[in-house]
Amino acid sequence: MRTAHRLPAVLLGAALALTACGGAGEEPEPAESPEPGAGGAAATCAPPEADPDRPGVGDGTFPVTLTDFNGEVTLEAAPERIVSLSPSHTEMLFAIGAGDLVEAADEYSNHPAEAPTTDLSGFTPSVEAVTEYDPDLVVMSDSTAEVAGQLGEVGIPALVLPAAATLEDTYAQIRLLGDATGHSEDADTEATRVETEFAEIVEEVCAEAGEGGASFYQELDETPFAATSDTFVGQIYSSFGLVNIADAADDGSAGGYPQLSQEYIVEQNPDLVFLSYGDEDAVRAVAERPAFDTVTAVQNDAVHLLDADIASRWGPRVVDFARLVGDAVVENADR
Repeated sequence: MRTAHRLPAVLLGAALALTACGGAGEEPEPAESPEPGAGGAAATCAPPEADPDRPGVGDGTFPVTLTDFNGEVTLEAAPERIVSLSPSHTEMLFAIGAGDLVEAADEYSNHPAEAPTTDLSGFTPSVEAVTEYDPDLVVMSDSTAEVAGQLGEVGIPALVLPAAATLEDTYAQIRLLGDATGHSEDADTEATRVETEFAEIVEEVCAEAGEGGASFYQELDETPFAATSDTFVGQIYSSFGLVNIADAADDGSAGGYPQLSQEYIVEQNPDLVFLSYGDEDAVRAVAERPAFDTVTAVQNDAVHLLDADIASRWGPRVVDFARLVGDAVVENADR
């Protein structure tokens, strides 16, 4: 096998919560194998259509009332000291020109390089630790929504934003953060850029590789759990007309993240495999699994290693994720 394909630094910490595939409690049973080739249906090779009900762009003035996961949040004045407890939203804030307002970011906010990463936890945030940075706005995920109320009790407004389920959610959250920081115009420009570049990549790949139909799955860990087409990353793959073998393995109880058996993967015989964990050793380990030497992706050296951060976040770098997937699709079509 030749050197693994790694996403360049230019692909929802585990902000997509790859750990959510496992969850707490009883270990789920690996999916049983349906008939070979019974994976997901091929999607149309085309970028997602824009939401016709997309809200308008704000005017960047204050006070402003925004709607987040918990309801309405009113900001009386433009924030000057933001604490971001979500890596995806940290990336968005910097992308819209509000990075200089970010006083502190959580332990997994490692991009861009100038992000003020601290030891703050985005998974189990401490109100006491957050208040030490004297913020006038905290941006956090919905998994810790109850902390927003505690912050409110000490006079600190919080925006609670869930993990994006679709690309449309990404664009909406970029614009929402623009309204929250007084950077509405810059945020609209950035959201439009991301949407436009994503669409251009997809359209170029579809024109070069055809209507798609290649089968694949994205392996989230070595157990292996996978993501279906109903997840955020699943929509990215679907845009290229790929057939997700994880779809048929989800009986509705896995929340879009079924655990696949080794036998199931071999029987489904995917054309492409994407790993969002590990390093080149993980790629080699895939090829060494029993019977995986019969899998097309292994035979064609089409096991692609993703950058775990980019593959688990839903910020502006979804364009980079799309570029790698698109390159893999074109390379596969040329075989």
